[in-house]
Amino acid sequence: MSGRPKEYCGIFGIYGHADAGKLTYFGLYALQHRGQESAGIVVGNGSEVRQHIGMGLVSEVFDDRSLADLPGHLAIGHVRYSTTGSSLFKNAQPFLIEHGRRSLAIGHNGNLVNAARLRRELESKGHIFQTTMDSEVFLHLMVPFDTEEALEDALIHSLAQVEGAYSIVLMTKKTLVGARDPHGFRPLCLGKLNGAYVLASETCALDLVEAEYIRDIEPGEIVLIDDDGLRSIKPFPEVQGALCIFEYIYFARPDSDIFGQNVYEVRKRQGERLAAEFQMDVDLIMPFPDSGNYAALGYAQNSGIPFEMGVIRNHYIGRTFIQPSQFMREFGVRVKLNPVKSLLRGKRVLVVEDSIIRGTTTRTRINTLRNAGAREVHMLVSCPPHRYPCYYGIDFSSRGELIAAGHSVDEIGAYIGLDSLGYLSLDGLIGATQMNRERFCLACFDGNYPTEVCEEFSKYCLEGIQLAEP
Repeated sequence: MSGRPKEYCGIFGIYGHADAGKLTYFGLYALQHRGQESAGIVVGNGSEVRQHIGMGLVSEVFDDRSLADLPGHLAIGHVRYSTTGSSLFKNAQPFLIEHGRRSLAIGHNGNLVNAARLRRELESKGHIFQTTMDSEVFLHLMVPFDTEEALEDALIHSLAQVEGAYSIVLMTKKTLVGARDPHGFRPLCLGKLNGAYVLASETCALDLVEAEYIRDIEPGEIVLIDDDGLRSIKPFPEVQGALCIFEYIYFARPDSDIFGQNVYEVRKRQGERLAAEFQMDVDLIMPFPDSGNYAALGYAQNSGIPFEMGVIRNHYIGRTFIQPSQFMREFGVRVKLNPVKSLLRGKRVLVVEDSIIRGTTTRTRINTLRNAGAREVHMLVSCPPHRYPCYYGIDFSSRGELIAAGHSVDEIGAYIGLDSLGYLSLDGLIGATQMNRERFCLACFDGNYPTEVCEEFSKYCLEGIQLAEP
């Protein structure tokens, strides 16, 4: 275990539908933005379970034949993104184990900050791990409870021992389980489709399969779904909320409702707040599609400055932020966006971006605008600078990866090649959510982590990156 976050993922589950496997396939399609390295589905019919997993996009992993081999009324699915070094077939999920006559499968979104310690303790007792995933720890903790009747006790026992961020879907041959950590870091929602229950990371997956949104799974809640219906338990004490605000800034799909708010509308309000904090003398406002679109639109509508699509996206290349290596990130930037030269030539351009993490992608994009003839290039970012690593499942896990960790805003702007750079204030970001500050995890901005982080997990939180000459 390296101690580094391994994944940021999407999960889906369904109980009580004859086409559970196929509906899970479509649900994963809707969640593809949450992970592009591997995909998998496990299906059960009450007496046996079947699995199909593979590396690549959902459309690459599954076809008509593989889906035909996944009959059953109960299924869970997973799309995965990992950081460098853990993009392996053996780490693809859902992870399935057979223990005696019992089958357990799990799909996990989040990151356990005490997984290394738990793994060592389990190995000292003779447990043999098949993967490097923290998700496998869940199942090893559940193994002593080896009957279907003891499932609830097993869940409480295992989840009480883990710390950090988790939204999970878990299944046995007969039961679908959904659970969310007490802080509520990661989203998980519940829907219903013609009597079948559906669990998903985001509501956009419910929309695709035409399920009705019922509610969010609450922080600290476990739901068990079987032939007797849905049962909810809340076995853990309430703690301070820690919703991941980066879901609103970047990661969730804009057509999803997350934590009770529509993502599209929150991002537009971020742009409106930027317009209130920064008055710019420019000719046009543009985003780098697609994640910057909505804040840029909000800024334009609030400022009266024209909104233009100054670059056009090639939709046949994946999102650069979630590629597993720096080489692929840089390659993706060159292939992904092409400037509209006649629109940009001689213009003072304001780019509204959602975030700057490492700075390398943004620097390449700004250079493209310069080469297209832009006279001035300014940038506003719809969140504060990311100065601290995320330990809860997003791919900026060390301060060495964060350009803002050791450099001022002016230094970052000079490195990127901007005429000016500004960031939305933390108060402005919170205001855009229309929620209370106390509900969020803001650790990537202020360094105040909602859980204790063991030394193994934070030892790589070192000095900031070194900037090359512009």
